[in-house]
Amino acid sequence: MNAPATQPAHKAMPDAQTVTAVTHWTDRLFSFRVTRPQTLRFRSGEFVMIGLPGDDGRPILRAYSIASPSWDEELEFYSIKVPDGPLTSHLQHIQPGDQIILRPKPVGTLVIDALLPGRRLWFLSTGTGLAPFASLVRDPETYEKFDQVILMHTCREVAELEYGRRLVDSLAHDPLIGDMVAGKLMYYATTTREPSPRMGRVTDNLASGKVFADLGIPGPMDPATDRAMVCGSLAFNIDVKAILDGWGLTEGANSDPREYVVEKAFVGDGI
Repeated sequence: MNAPATQPAHKAMPDAQTVTAVTHWTDRLFSFRVTRPQTLRFRSGEFVMIGLPGDDGRPILRAYSIASPSWDEELEFYSIKVPDGPLTSHLQHIQPGDQIILRPKPVGTLVIDALLPGRRLWFLSTGTGLAPFASLVRDPETYEKFDQVILMHTCREVAELEYGRRLVDSLAHDPLIGDMVAGKLMYYATTTREPSPRMGRVTDNLASGKVFADLGIPGPMDPATDRAMVCGSLAFNIDVKAILDGWGLTEGANSDPREYVVEKAFVGDGI
């Protein structure tokens, strides 16, 4: 497909938003920010459909979690680059001033409202599954409702953790939530291929109890106090669900809050 990466400025595009910033983290990962429709209201952790026009003029749209918190004046997204992907093969070339399509109808299960009240909240992610949690760790409600927040993120290589690392480092100086984050947020980033201070898959570190030992917290998760959100590949989601189910946690939804929730619309490797 040879669709242009951007829409010419003189051609109006329905649901168009303007790119304001782009950061390329590795040859496989990038993030970008776009203008936010004045009418858009969303809960931190939700996703929207974004995309670009295809060869035939019809939009190529995919579900993307909003990585910015609900109070942000712009919208941020975190994406992989797939060389032959129908969307990202072109989306990865956007620049500030370009336009993308954004359908302003946010949905999703990774929201605080879909969980029962608890004491400790776990964010469990791989790769760009970090995106919804990048939103939630910047939302005051997360720290108002939980005494402890643990962000687990696993990638193959150290460089692929950089987006999350910089985000977490910036929270201490955030004028809105800096004081709330102190002493509450614990960041547990690991690699699976390149050697790093912490290694291993999220599933292995949970099942073995290593993460609990490393962080000095009681384990395993307790259905009475622990809550979890899961975002990764389909295989990752299934494996984590099995572990959480084994510990007595049950999966919830917006209409039926429980101990954990899973995002089923995560963008996969074929985008």
